[in-house]
Amino acid sequence: MNTKDITMMAMFAAIIGILGLFPPLILPFSPVPITAQTLGVMLAGSILGAKRGGGSALLVVALIAVGAPLLSGGRGGLGILLAPGGGYILAWPMAAFVIGFIINHAKNVTVIKAVIANLTGGVIVIHLSGILYFSWIADLPLTAAALSSLSFLPGDLAKATIAAFLSVKILQHSPFPFQNSSGVKR
Repeated sequence: MNTKDITMMAMFAAIIGILGLFPPLILPFSPVPITAQTLGVMLAGSILGAKRGGGSALLVVALIAVGAPLLSGGRGGLGILLAPGGGYILAWPMAAFVIGFIINHAKNVTVIKAVIANLTGGVIVIHLSGILYFSWIADLPLTAAALSSLSFLPGDLAKATIAAFLSVKILQHSPFPFQNSSGVKR
């Protein structure tokens, strides 16, 4: 890992944090708010690749754990990660890694492939982790936790599509994604 990798990871961690400036949408039937931050996780994985994208999301989770108010609504702290919505946040590094892995292994990145990568990592991985964690922490049946998660799907589908369009355009016009210092594609 070189300085350029660390800089890009920090930059995307900042993007995820900046997306936390948008106020959360609180649902009356769920303790988990709807936020814009998963868009940043999808962009990090899509643009930086598996390791750097996952690393940037891991950096955000670590900063949240130590109290940085990076989450939507100015929230942060270990208590947030231990709350019912913590499973969604804890899944961010794995989600970015999965998205980056899929994008890295695509022969050519198209919007459709990027949407599939974002849906796989940014929706399935995050929701699977979030639902299991929510069910466990709140002592709810899995079906009840899964039903409460359905309200996130329309927004997540929109975020996956937006991230796909943005990342494909950036990857088409940027010399740096997925290359190491010798210019070899990862």
